[in-house]
Amino acid sequence: MRKLLFALVFVLAVSSVNAQAFEGKEDMKFQIGANFQDNGTGIVVAYDYGLGENFSLGLSSSYVLGVAELINADFGDRIDLKARFNANLGSVFQLGDNVDIYPGLDLGLKNFGGHLGIRYFFSDGFGVFTEIGAPLAKYKTETLTPAEELHNQFVFSLGASFNLN
Repeated sequence: MRKLLFALVFVLAVSSVNAQAFEGKEDMKFQIGANFQDNGTGIVVAYDYGLGENFSLGLSSSYVLGVAELINADFGDRIDLKARFNANLGSVFQLGDNVDIYPGLDLGLKNFGGHLGIRYFFSDGFGVFTEIGAPLAKYKTETLTPAEELHNQFVFSLGASFNLN
């Protein structure tokens, strides 16, 4: 059993040496995870495509599954789709090839917002991410209903990240 455990640790250590959190131009990342916020939890998916050494564009979508029963939220209130821009700064801060920090902006169906995330890759293909996000400008200026606030608040996400290259 010890030999098997040692072999597993060795393989993971060696494979993480070549892990790339962001490779620059034409890099492709896919993320799926859980979304945590007031009055609900849900799922989030994101795709990022590298356009240069330190920036990427992408899409993200989230759907709030566990909505508090007091909120009358239909499908349109529960889902959001966003175009996103990331500044991939892992190499700028010299964090190593398997770590990337990415602040960014997103333009969605519900608001214009910002996010800050970090990815850590264990191997060339698999890693984890965590991200926080908040609206900078809401499209609706009057008082929002609880259902409209689902995608207009601070959000914390975490999950798995996959390298598609």
